[in-house]
Amino acid sequence: MTVLTTDRLILRDWTDDPADLTRIYDIYSRSEITRWLAVSPGLPMTDPAQAAERLQIWRDRHAEDHGRYGTWAIEVRDTGPVAGTVLLKPMPGRDETRLTENIEVGWHLHPDSWGHGYATEAARAVMSREFAAGTPEIYAVVSPGNDPSMAVCRRLGMAHVGRRTDWYGGEELETFVLTAPTS
Repeated sequence: MTVLTTDRLILRDWTDDPADLTRIYDIYSRSEITRWLAVSPGLPMTDPAQAAERLQIWRDRHAEDHGRYGTWAIEVRDTGPVAGTVLLKPMPGRDETRLTENIEVGWHLHPDSWGHGYATEAARAVMSREFAAGTPEIYAVVSPGNDPSMAVCRRLGMAHVGRRTDWYGGEELETFVLTAPTS
């Protein structure tokens, strides 16, 4: 199901189509991607069957969100390949047993899709929709040293507020925030 479209992208649900599962595995089996993901058990993937398991985790996580939050495929409109994932969701607190009211935007792109502005374009689209729904601010949390993701945050106009340990089991993460635009 298509969630949003932009000039170049279709943001849609990941599916259990073999092409999607292959791409999920290709993305999340790569250490150059998974090394930056905060507290992510089961990553990097080591068996293609884990892609279906990861897809089910995402579906379960967002089952009650009615499409407002999700972990979506970023499909390039003209050429069709899935560039990666964009996510929008409430963040887990320090104890990870409950969700906070803080909303997170994030992205994980395949290396063959780096440098094209897809992460910025996809994140901007889901953030714009979330701001229209009334959310006052959106966060991005980035593992220290992940300079490309921090650059995306800056391109989105997010302010760096330092390293914080409020979420994901208290892991120290570079934190960025964007406040909803005023009309």
